[in-house]
Amino acid sequence: MALQGVLRPGLIQLRVLDLERTRQHYVDWLGLEEVGRGDDGRLYLRAYDEFDHHSVVLRPAETAGMDLFAFKVENEDTLETLGERVRHWGLAIDEVAAGEQPGIGRRLGFTIPSGHRIELYASCDAARNAPEVHNPYIWREPPRGMGVLRFDHGLLYGPDVDRVFAFFTEALDFGCPERIDLPDGTLAIWLSISNKAHDIAFVKHDEPARFHHAAFQLESWNEIGHAADLMVRHGIPIDIGPTRHGVTRGQTIYFFDPSGNRNEVYAGGYTYYPDHPTRTWDETDLGRGVFYYEGELNEAFLSVIT
Repeated sequence: MALQGVLRPGLIQLRVLDLERTRQHYVDWLGLEEVGRGDDGRLYLRAYDEFDHHSVVLRPAETAGMDLFAFKVENEDTLETLGERVRHWGLAIDEVAAGEQPGIGRRLGFTIPSGHRIELYASCDAARNAPEVHNPYIWREPPRGMGVLRFDHGLLYGPDVDRVFAFFTEALDFGCPERIDLPDGTLAIWLSISNKAHDIAFVKHDEPARFHHAAFQLESWNEIGHAADLMVRHGIPIDIGPTRHGVTRGQTIYFFDPSGNRNEVYAGGYTYYPDHPTRTWDETDLGRGVFYYEGELNEAFLSVIT
């Protein structure tokens, strides 16, 4: 499909309690590359198959969680157009100056009805070790740890999921490949601006601005198993998996960084196109939808958030 407007998830900024222990987790075990540190203590990371300067930011803080989730858009004209659409939809916008994060151009930020900060940006410097583009090898250097390919998506918890759905579909042209509808209303939505099964997802929750997980792509089920082996070897707390979802069909394992932020490594999933109908689940088979093999929900998966 021709990607225009919003292109993809671009970066996520997480709050962490112990920067050096958390750095080891993301760099040595997940396999991200450290590309820089800011004077304010923030650490900037990228996966080996990403062309942009960075995609993950770790900020030292007193509490864990997510500061912001940003999408990259096609160009500066698109950024202006989408900013006007966001304002017209009814959200206030602020502008973050270029260079507030190294290599990243100006960003437009706003708070969506679930309480989360979402940002849009168009300009980003190329990564120093970006993938080769002329007679390229698969990678420049052998991947470390789990060898994650890219920052793939996030799951966020908050109220007003129906308004979140309306905002993303009306203001930013996202599609909804999948959703869970209960007798008392919508529980969860999976939203895509690409042909992935999801680029961001939301679960209804009374408290605003809560963070469930950041997901990183792996190539296959074999790499999911390798990641699980590393988690056991290095004592990384596992939430659930290896398993797969009915929703999205993704193969998965969930685990926690040293600050308590949940991560996912994810492979597979179906191809989505905008003309596809939305797949729906209800309370009669919700367990299989979330965890396909187990057929039941993991209470910690539902309740542990930052």
